[in-house]
Amino acid sequence: MACLFASLSVQSSFAADSKAPPTLPIAEIQSFVGTFETIREGYVEVLSDEEVLHKALKGMVSALDPHSEYFTKSELAEFNELTSGKYAGIGVEVEMKDKRLTVVSPVDGSAAAEAGILPGDVIVRIDNTLITDFGMQDIIGLMRGEVGTDLTLDIERDGQIKQYELTRRLVTDASVSEKWLGQGIAYFRISQFQGDSDNELYNAIDKLSKEDKIQGAVLDLRNNPGGVLQSAVGIVDAFIDKGIVVYTDGRHEMSKSQYVASSKNTRLAKVPVVVLINEGSASASEIVAGALQDHKRAIIVGTESFGKGSVQTIVPLSNGDAVKLTTALYYTPNGRSIQAQGITPDLMIPQASLSFDKEQFFVKEAELKGHLSNGTGGKERTSADVKIELSELAEKDFQLFQAVTILKALPKFIH
Repeated sequence: MACLFASLSVQSSFAADSKAPPTLPIAEIQSFVGTFETIREGYVEVLSDEEVLHKALKGMVSALDPHSEYFTKSELAEFNELTSGKYAGIGVEVEMKDKRLTVVSPVDGSAAAEAGILPGDVIVRIDNTLITDFGMQDIIGLMRGEVGTDLTLDIERDGQIKQYELTRRLVTDASVSEKWLGQGIAYFRISQFQGDSDNELYNAIDKLSKEDKIQGAVLDLRNNPGGVLQSAVGIVDAFIDKGIVVYTDGRHEMSKSQYVASSKNTRLAKVPVVVLINEGSASASEIVAGALQDHKRAIIVGTESFGKGSVQTIVPLSNGDAVKLTTALYYTPNGRSIQAQGITPDLMIPQASLSFDKEQFFVKEAELKGHLSNGTGGKERTSADVKIELSELAEKDFQLFQAVTILKALPKFIH
């Protein structure tokens, strides 16, 4: 599965937007035809005209940047299927980085996530095939298969090769999950931006709001590789009721757009929010984090994000194929470009593995014989209470522990 980074979909080509048809580059076209004929007549294997042409078109488009691609009809159908959140595979988001197939993030609950594949891993071999110079659609073809079939990945991590045996399965996970973290703090995890993720978040907020009053919220976008741009705009809409969410700017007028928040879907306009990001947070995730940061609507916590700030437009062609073309850059409300830079957290907090001294010993007043009761009748707290609160969440997820700590402290400073 390839990256589901933010994209815009249009129904007409950019050529139609031009006022006058450009002059055809005759010399260059003759060179192309000559190369086409040379390959068709002299290549070691027999290729049909269609095969040669598709390879030429794919090479031309993919040479532009890591995100532009040429899709055949069948490949376009597969791409549209990916954004639906329902597909058969191992559930890993990948990106070509310096000609290396790099894992952006495994999808929550997928075979890749359960196997321990991590962001930053480099896939060297799929089954028995070295993937050097493979196009993204070719890689998708190798990764996809029937449900229940096995797949072997050779992965480079920290200079060493490790092999993973995975079983393909149908991935139909919802993109949003929610839970309580205690003391009125709600947790919302968005694993990727599917077409309906904004409505999933609205429903999750409504569900928890019926159970108790939400006094603080954590929006977890870590290892979220992006997805549908409009869905990301809808996510921001849940937290702000006016102002620019994101805008795009490119060469053509149809690449220039602006998305503005409305009060229609706003759920948590006043509740303190902490957004968690890391190096696996890309594209649409960066739009959300950047918008909430610029509007001073949330504190961004974690590590610097991926830095994918370009917009891809699906341009249909007359033969049913399509070009996924990079047509613009997107900008945060304050005019920041995320491209090749990323979002810098307000609080830089790396993920850490904590260990606690098992021999640690301390005593609190409540454990002393004959101690006085709390003056207002409050619950007494012992050393065991403190150890449990410090160890459980902090040991499991240090960044989330810090987010909760911030939300517990914020009301004291605000008031």
